[in-house]
Amino acid sequence: MNLEAIHHKAVDNYCYPLNENDIKINIYTGYDVAKVTLVYGDPFTGGIMGGNQDFTESLLVLEDTKLLRHQIIWSGIVKPKFKRLSYYFILEAGKEKYYMLEDDFYTESEFKSFNRRKQFFYFPWMNPSDINVTPDWVNSTVWYQIFIDRFCNGNPDINPKNVKPWKGPDKQVKSFDFYGGDIPGITSKMDYLQSLGISGLYLTPVCKGESNHKYDTGSYTTIDPHFGTDEDMKEMVKTAHEHGIKVMMDGVFNHSGRTFKPWEDVVKNGPDSKYYDWFMINSWPFSNKGFATNSKAGKYYTFAFVDMMPKLNTNNPEVRKFILKVLTKWVKEYDIDGIRLDVANEISHTLCKEMRIALKKLKPDIYILGEIWHDSTPWLRGDEFDSVMNYPFGDSIEQFWADKNSTALDFEFAINRCYSMYMEQTSKVLFNLLDSHDTIRLINKLGDIHSFYQQMAILFTMPGTVCIYYGTELVLEGGRDPDCRRCMPWKEIEQGKYDDRIKIMKKLISLRNKYPAFRSNQYKFIRSKNDRVIIYERYSKNCKTRTVIINCSDIPYKLTKDKPIFKYGKKENLLMPGGVVIY
Repeated sequence: MNLEAIHHKAVDNYCYPLNENDIKINIYTGYDVAKVTLVYGDPFTGGIMGGNQDFTESLLVLEDTKLLRHQIIWSGIVKPKFKRLSYYFILEAGKEKYYMLEDDFYTESEFKSFNRRKQFFYFPWMNPSDINVTPDWVNSTVWYQIFIDRFCNGNPDINPKNVKPWKGPDKQVKSFDFYGGDIPGITSKMDYLQSLGISGLYLTPVCKGESNHKYDTGSYTTIDPHFGTDEDMKEMVKTAHEHGIKVMMDGVFNHSGRTFKPWEDVVKNGPDSKYYDWFMINSWPFSNKGFATNSKAGKYYTFAFVDMMPKLNTNNPEVRKFILKVLTKWVKEYDIDGIRLDVANEISHTLCKEMRIALKKLKPDIYILGEIWHDSTPWLRGDEFDSVMNYPFGDSIEQFWADKNSTALDFEFAINRCYSMYMEQTSKVLFNLLDSHDTIRLINKLGDIHSFYQQMAILFTMPGTVCIYYGTELVLEGGRDPDCRRCMPWKEIEQGKYDDRIKIMKKLISLRNKYPAFRSNQYKFIRSKNDRVIIYERYSKNCKTRTVIINCSDIPYKLTKDKPIFKYGKKENLLMPGGVVIY
């Protein structure tokens, strides 16, 4: 037996409460292991700790499995009667049998001849306040990300002085261009968003900043005057709620902009400034030349190497107090439903924990989302964020289309990895997306509209919550930042140029909204003789199983069922290359 491939710890996604009654157990093994049995009980059944620990055994053969490239994940759920759990595993491969405890692997004879305390795995107590609880409404939400300056100009009277004429869909944009998109523009398009089936808006920053993107915050308590006023923001959120749409603001607390008053005071007064410790400064004075002069010289820390975005010291209690005050204002005054945290992996865990306590006290079902592009386990233990932007999900999908030698089994490995990284509660609200203001537009990445709709079908039928970037319903083009931020072509939309594409997107959104199977955490891949055809089932209790078939090969795939609830590229009983059917 390959013992090196076997891994389990009684923490994080390996062992955790799903709720106040159930604990989920996951163990990773190599492919040589044929059977895994979980042996569990109450640690005090045999006496006080340190005494006889041979608890009354309950056996659970772990039959729920997911395949990774080099390992199998075996899963099971147990109900500890007295909220405590002690356990170990029996692993079998051919004639070999091992007992896995917390400290080591033992043969059957070694295990039975133990004359000392057995170091079982241990989950001490299922405290309700420690259980990871995520907002129920998020799983049913279809998000629409809006880059405000490029979405809709609703009030030309507040345009920047250097505003440019609104561009068509094929016109590239530049880094420092302003086009006048604003908050009243979003309000004016609420009927349109509702007609798509959108139920959540994720807005890039609305507070005052120098740039068009506003990630260089100058004031955290003032709506940018080119976007509107406090009243405009309140009206927009109110209108969204009347349309059944939640609203999430973007919080930029890793860094500020250079016009942030405390930073201006530091630049002027150096160590004599009362705000000097609000930032991560190594030496003063600073240079006023270049884009990355100070950051690369180590004068002070910044976002990336952008001198104009100095890094806030979120280890400082005064800074944390200020940020919590800002967030309290946003929630109380605007009645928002979620916070997305920019560069969330660089702010202190101390702030993240305090933030969760404060926000959940204000609004228990508020959604806290972190921008993290990698394994985010430290932030997703139930005491910081509810979720993160699931870029690994998009990367896994991209890999399959980019590498024509990848098989459906490779795709299965990648997707299983994405949904085994965190607790089920988190997976249910993972923020799935295929492009954003930070990435190349999906259609530009793929260069093929058939592949575009295939990936969209996956996005709308996988666990988590779904987000599309504004214009995705039109298959709007755009290269890398800043070109991925083109103007929304309202004139062409009103002329009906995009009706066919909008119809397809509406159908995908309606499937997500209508069928609970697509919102569950349960899925199963089905193997095909054609290894470039992806097939998976989606299911949950008390609802019909749904099947998704995606033909990424270069030959037609014969279908055995009729009457799909979605079809793209289907001809009679054949699914053509580039096609999708959903039953």
